[in-house]
Amino acid sequence: MEGLLSSIYSVVGPSAKPTSIQALSLKHLFSPLKPGKDGQLAWRQYLLASETGSGKSIAYLLPMLQDLKRSENEPRIESESSPRRALNPRGLVLAPTHELSRQLSGFAKSLLHNVKLRVMCASRTNVPSVASRTASAAQMAVNFDGKGDGTGEFVLSGKEAVSRDVDVLVGTPTKVLEMVKGRGWDWEKRAKEREEEGKGEVTPRRKWTIGEPEAGLANVEWVVIDEADVLLDPDFQESTRLLLADIAAARGHPVKYQPELNLSSIGTNTPVEVPEYPFNLLLTTATIPSSLAAYLDAYHPSLTRLASPNLHKLPATLKTEYEGWTGGRRNKDIERKIRRVWWEDAVAAAKPGALISAESLPAGSPKSKILIFCNKSSKVEDLGTYLREMGISNVALTSTSETRQRGSNKHLDGFLRVRDVQDSVGLKPVSPDQPHVLITTSLLSRGLDFCPSIRHVFIVDSPRNMVDFLHRAGRSGRAGEKGKVVVFGKEKGRGAGRDKEMKSRVRAVAR
Repeated sequence: MEGLLSSIYSVVGPSAKPTSIQALSLKHLFSPLKPGKDGQLAWRQYLLASETGSGKSIAYLLPMLQDLKRSENEPRIESESSPRRALNPRGLVLAPTHELSRQLSGFAKSLLHNVKLRVMCASRTNVPSVASRTASAAQMAVNFDGKGDGTGEFVLSGKEAVSRDVDVLVGTPTKVLEMVKGRGWDWEKRAKEREEEGKGEVTPRRKWTIGEPEAGLANVEWVVIDEADVLLDPDFQESTRLLLADIAAARGHPVKYQPELNLSSIGTNTPVEVPEYPFNLLLTTATIPSSLAAYLDAYHPSLTRLASPNLHKLPATLKTEYEGWTGGRRNKDIERKIRRVWWEDAVAAAKPGALISAESLPAGSPKSKILIFCNKSSKVEDLGTYLREMGISNVALTSTSETRQRGSNKHLDGFLRVRDVQDSVGLKPVSPDQPHVLITTSLLSRGLDFCPSIRHVFIVDSPRNMVDFLHRAGRSGRAGEKGKVVVFGKEKGRGAGRDKEMKSRVRAVAR
């Protein structure tokens, strides 16, 4: 489609060549749907799997957008069981976090400058959260997806609640379910969960009124599950599968839905009812952990898997470096490494023969941006406080941070890639008002496309597994840009064996 083609050239440049996963998408996902044996359309089910920074968003957005544009004037069957709502999307893109949802919707819009399709993100500002949240590992799903009594994300009411057809809606499964079923639809279930966790009274202080549904699902023809290894993980899959079942029911082809899945109980003698979804289903991921593989084998046996040859490998442009702890003052070691990185930046930009001190860089010296991953929110906050005391401005971001503004990625200004302006690969002069260090947990390790000026990723705590490592490290060295991941660890003494094992695993995924 000519309009999409010109838009993609404006984003990636006229001389860009498709990556492996994009080439596979072009080969398999752009052909028209063919009728099945029963005369009905044979909907597509594909998994797009490739390493971080390989352009998976383009690989799934282009075929969806082209098909939606091609079919926008085709007649649609009105369903009595699924009335029209204020929003009636034809495509859904599901992501694990609001930050990723916003970036994906912005990127989709950048592809539509020459094509009239409407993309909407299920997120906006001005409605603050009043939910009490936890940062514990057991509540990782809550932290990622923003469950709670007041997520404050995208509310249509009053004069706004008029029919506003949208082609693509982007959001988290929980947020989209709220828009489909009404705000507060699951308050009783969540209250019971809080009671079981010992977090308060099950009876609310006031009677909860379920809001008016805002979105209908009868028109949905495309569903993309981005970061499928997260959204189909045991912590998230219930909401994701419920939404898929609701779409199928709204389209007149209900499928069986089981809230609880125990994949470990599935064996050769255990019958599994495979859902036949009446829409195109695309799953994307940078890793295929055993839990995702088991789920796909059981419930999507006919799904076609498209995988790049470098799946489960670091980008070739991303180098690895190991930094040993010098003693008990780990924050000091991290500070020292940050200053060393910036000293190297200043030396590279200085005139030959110039003497530059790591403790006192020349005014206006360029500084690359550094992304630091910790395992615990408390460590994020502690390190952020320490670095500020040492004169290093930073953004310390956890799931409960006040800086994590609802409905906006403003808290990530200067760190995320902005597609509607030309990227500047070179390092920019230091701005005293803009931090150059971002400290976070795995919250921001999924899918987000960081700007090329993030040349370094520090991993200061051992990741839970290599899946976590690949996602954290993959925030740099994206789309052919150079980057470096610095892995901190003990070189000797107690705990050194575990860090050495991690080092050997890192070498195995490096290229």
